[in-house]
Amino acid sequence: MKFITKRIHAFLDYPVAIALIVLPFLLGLGSSNPIALQLSVATGIAAFILTLLTDHHLGVFRVIPYKFHLIVDFLVAVVFILAPFIFAFEGIDAYYYWINGIAVLSVVSLHKTEIAV
Repeated sequence: MKFITKRIHAFLDYPVAIALIVLPFLLGLGSSNPIALQLSVATGIAAFILTLLTDHHLGVFRVIPYKFHLIVDFLVAVVFILAPFIFAFEGIDAYYYWINGIAVLSVVSLHKTEIAV
């Protein structure tokens, strides 16, 4: 049952990007490896820019196709799931990335294919 539409996804993008920038500081990420904080902030900034450039109703410049945006989201999910293994994140650092990776993967997987009319 796929129910996440392009419109719903667009409304999630900006708050998620901001959360990726702010939450690492609030949660004190980086205790097992400073990259845990830096990766999230960098990804949040990139996600914000990607959303501004994506061709959907909340995109400001609309130069990046929405399908490409979904591919980037999928790749971010994979990187987030693998990051704790690659960078030896432990504790909250690892859980943060696994939870976010699974959440993003779920959103992409539950995306409803829309037919252009």
